[in-house]
Amino acid sequence: MILSRKTLILSLLLLYGATGVTALAYEVLWTRMLSLMFGISIFGVVFTVTAFMLGLGLGSFLLTKRVMSFSARQVLFYLALLEGAIALYALVLPMAMPWLDRGLLLWGQGLSLTGWQGLQGISVLLLLLPPAVAMGLAFPLALRIASSIDLPLSSMYGVNAIGGAIGATLPLLLLPLLGWRSSLWLMASVGLLLAFCFFLLSRLTADTDAVCNSKPKIQTLRPPWLDLLAYGGIGAAALMLEVLWTREYGMVLLRTEYILALLLLVYLLGIGLGSLFAARMHAARWLNLLPLLASFAAVLGQYGLASLSQWAAASDFSSLIMAMLFQGAMVALFTLPVTLLLGAWLPLLTRRFHRQHAEAGGWWYGVNSLGSAVGALLAGFVMIPYLGTSLSLCVAALLLLLCGMRWISNARFYLALPVLLMLCVPVMQLPSVAALLPAMAGFASLSLHEDAVSLTHVVEQENGQRLLLSDLQRMDASSDPTAVTVQKNQARLPLLLHPNPHAVLFLGLGTGVTASGSLPFEGLTRTAIELSQGAIDAAANWFAPVNGNISKHIKIVHDDARRFLRTDEHHYDVIVGDLFHPDMVGRANLLSLQQFQRAKERLNRGGLFVQWLALNQFDVASIQVIMHTFSSVFDHASLFVDGYRIAMVGYRDGSVDAVQLLERYKSMDAVTQQQASGGEGLWSWLGRYWGEIPDFHTQLQDEWAPVIEYSLPKVRYGSGVDVVAMWHWLLTWHSADAQAGKEIGVLSSDISPFKRARVATALNVRVWLAELNGDEKRAVEMARLAHRANPKDRWPAFALADRMFESLAHTAPDGLSRRQALQRILILRPDHESALRAMMRLEEKAGNIQAATNWRQRLQKISPLARMQ
Repeated sequence: MILSRKTLILSLLLLYGATGVTALAYEVLWTRMLSLMFGISIFGVVFTVTAFMLGLGLGSFLLTKRVMSFSARQVLFYLALLEGAIALYALVLPMAMPWLDRGLLLWGQGLSLTGWQGLQGISVLLLLLPPAVAMGLAFPLALRIASSIDLPLSSMYGVNAIGGAIGATLPLLLLPLLGWRSSLWLMASVGLLLAFCFFLLSRLTADTDAVCNSKPKIQTLRPPWLDLLAYGGIGAAALMLEVLWTREYGMVLLRTEYILALLLLVYLLGIGLGSLFAARMHAARWLNLLPLLASFAAVLGQYGLASLSQWAAASDFSSLIMAMLFQGAMVALFTLPVTLLLGAWLPLLTRRFHRQHAEAGGWWYGVNSLGSAVGALLAGFVMIPYLGTSLSLCVAALLLLLCGMRWISNARFYLALPVLLMLCVPVMQLPSVAALLPAMAGFASLSLHEDAVSLTHVVEQENGQRLLLSDLQRMDASSDPTAVTVQKNQARLPLLLHPNPHAVLFLGLGTGVTASGSLPFEGLTRTAIELSQGAIDAAANWFAPVNGNISKHIKIVHDDARRFLRTDEHHYDVIVGDLFHPDMVGRANLLSLQQFQRAKERLNRGGLFVQWLALNQFDVASIQVIMHTFSSVFDHASLFVDGYRIAMVGYRDGSVDAVQLLERYKSMDAVTQQQASGGEGLWSWLGRYWGEIPDFHTQLQDEWAPVIEYSLPKVRYGSGVDVVAMWHWLLTWHSADAQAGKEIGVLSSDISPFKRARVATALNVRVWLAELNGDEKRAVEMARLAHRANPKDRWPAFALADRMFESLAHTAPDGLSRRQALQRILILRPDHESALRAMMRLEEKAGNIQAATNWRQRLQKISPLARMQ
């Protein structure tokens, strides 16, 4: 049976559209796969896009001339072979990735971070190039059969791009349900089904073109090289825009891989619709207009960036799906006009140079894809680091205009160039943080460092305190006194839990405040691993007053923590895993089974690893996965609580030994004891021992089968993190005092201070629960009981001090003057910043200059960056 022309056209459009679905689904899934290697999204994005476009270009450009001699049946048979080969490659790739990862580690020994990333990039290009070339070969084949049945290039190109738009978003639905491997295998199965359908179609198609097309064959010549070069430049500009939009919208909207999928959806939808619309467009007229309209639309979109960011920050989305829908609509508003115009370019060029011969589109498509590969690399690794995202976007728009001018026939349109340059001037720099984020109105930007890893801001509040922002929307750390204390505690706890530490490793530097908590401990060799050069610079230049100039007392290694632990030959007594945002792609690797195993292998005998977690970043199910993973690596893994942060503690061998820790603490002089414990004493820290982590019988967080990075975004944009539920869950397995004392070896003679400290910790939790539930009376009651149990514990003391200070705004306590009330607060907490500032102003108002100076000096000691007005 031979299919009719109409049936063949419909079948071909459906199947070729479906190949777009699988191709883009592969691209997004492979981008996610590469984030497991690179640890950060931008490298995976750039190298995956580069490999895809390079392969598409090579395949299409090389086969276009030879495909002229193929019959329709041959074309369909070859398409079946290609789709099947791509699907089989996709099935094998997940099994090969761990092997490749280990191989790269061996080949990359001794390389710098830049060299290591280059080696990974080259390997990725070689790895993804074969399936991408196969996809590129499919394009001229599809155009050949389209030409044989008089199907316009615009239709084939359009349906394939629209299919790609669907495929770009499909993984976002599959990943949370199936995980990475299963999603890839599912799409590969669809690819095998498509291969079978192409093969079946080949058997039902006439063997010669004459059956489908009675028109005489007209030879189609390759376009002039100068025209091909110009269209290659347009491809470079287009992919520059895609990479730059991914960086820019990934800062102000959803995280990078979601924005990448949404941008691919909008980009390909625009390409597809633009291609379909081109069938009704006059080629000569629109080739004059396309470069002007596309470049102007790209630049004008920058004028709305601040408004878009403020809208996103102020919006409350009920779920991740709703966030994607609304934010995707905004992305479309800003980028779809450009992509619609880009989509029309190929059909219009083909029509102008080759009339209706679709085969010629292979040359144009090929050179455009090759240019796209170059553009992606330039945007990710040259333009962003050296020009910044905003200026790079202007450069891409200018390139788009200049290359498009190749086909402008009306000289008046050249006046658009100076107009575009003037439009670029106001948006050559990223808007200020105050303009982008409503919550930071009035903040001043002190520094901005942008590279392929991240965009790092240091901003200053009106009171002089500074914040370190990673990728704009994520606050990494603050110089506020309370925040500084909590950050230093992340070093204090691990170092107090080791009986005799000599070498400490910090996985993450940030502002350097955490590492500065180690300064009171004498005889320490300190090392910090930090991937962000912006954070390294900020710690040395902007946070030195609050981190004790830690950069001068620590060895800082610019590297990825995952690679460092795999290649470092040194061992450490203490390793500290700093806080980070676990829902970001690649970051969850730092909470994986393999990462915990690496940390354990780098410990000396008796050494310990502490991984800090912020409770407001997890739901109960996700944190169970992390705790279960941690306890599967470390015997007798335990949990400590410090405010809204918890610490998972694991020893290479053994567990907490309270006797040894007390002996070491007593050997310190009083000043060192005060500084090392943050003024809280050792019993306060031992009292924060929660208990050994139970077996939760849940999934493990594996690098190659991650769990939490799929679940946490849904939590963030759904009901949100329920900290009340988290505290209640933690309380269900809080160890009894006797059991806890036994687990950490507290002597019977010391059980009383240990119990009192644990009572204070448990009561602190109830203080926070009461605050979260809005029960102020109970919060005060619990805080008083906790302070009575352990006066050295900072949490109940601060809770009481804060409330006492707040009450002064309404009325002074009976029988006390304002000065006396403030003195009572400072007796309770001598480091209460607001009370110190109030005392300073009180003495200034009374004309007591020396007293005011003394209070100012005390304030500056605890808050060096605070403004003293």
